Amino acid sequence: MLGLAHDRNIMVPYDPRWPLAYEAERQRLAEALGPLAVAIEHYGSTAVPGLSAKPILDILLGVRELDGWQQCHDPLIGLGYDYAAQAGVPGHHIFGRGRDLTERTHLVHVVEHGGVSWTSNLAFRDALRADEALRQRYLAVKTAAIAQAPDSRLEYNRLKGGAIAAMKSLLASPRP
Repeated sequence: MLGLAHDRNIMVPYDPRWPLAYEAERQRLAEALGPLAVAIEHYGSTAVPGLSAKPILDILLGVRELDGWQQCHDPLIGLGYDYAAQAGVPGHHIFGRGRDLTERTHLVHVVEHGGVSWTSNLAFRDALRADEALRQRYLAVKTAAIAQAPDSRLEYNRLKGGAIAAMKSLLASPRP
């Protein structure tokens, strides 16, 4: 159901168990982090019913101020996460875990609650849930990125990044 080796990029059909897996992890995170976690949200492709995805749960963890992200470090390590210092996502501090060190099943993105990353990622998730045409455009971008970078998560993210930014900017623009 979940898990992808570090050196592989594949998409699998949507799995209706993903929301249940997210909810179980949300509870673990909330218990471990207490008031440090202002809010916890499921986002990314596994949060969009019907959308094919890499089988890794992406979780947004909103903190009051991003400068305080280090307070989350030890509780997340205690839950089996490791800090992905070289993840390269501006405004995100990313922690990952898997069944062992060769894979990822979960990624926690620590971001500022209410900040640009928080609001834009949740708006994009909600738009993907509501708009079939947007889902299909996004799926085409992801499929092309995986075809060009089947063995590099960083390159996959770089390849799809511009298209995602363009889609998000359209969501932020007022419509006539």
